Amino acid sequence: MSQKSLAEIGTPVRHFTLQLSATRRGARLARLLTERQLDEWGESYDAAAQVVAELASNAVLHGRVPGRDFRLTLRLYADRTLRIEVTDARGDRMPRLPGPVAQDAEGGRGLLIVAAYAHRWGVVETAAHGKTVWAECAMEAP
Repeated sequence: MSQKSLAEIGTPVRHFTLQLSATRRGARLARLLTERQLDEWGESYDAAAQVVAELASNAVLHGRVPGRDFRLTLRLYADRTLRIEVTDARGDRMPRLPGPVAQDAEGGRGLLIVAAYAHRWGVVETAAHGKTVWAECAMEAP
């Protein structure tokens, strides 16, 4: 395989990124903007919107540092894989799948929802002591 074809495979066809306030309003806006952007790209957005809602909510609840925003990034690749990334300021609080969650519990299911919708997900540390939680979803036909 040539270097050019390797670069083409790894280059997103579509890209969207935005800083949002680390508030509940910012988390809601992340979901709405994801729906709008994927619709503009001609893609279905139900699964991706669920993943973004959970990751943005986690960034606001568990990754918030006063005065710091979170970043939403969407990358759609030629093979129709959508990579969703949410970057927050709390690299000291790494997400992990919880153990069994009580049926009446108010929280603890967010990453289980992400794992159900995404083919794979993970977390990486970023500069300035932050982290990026990412998930990859295969896009369905619109």
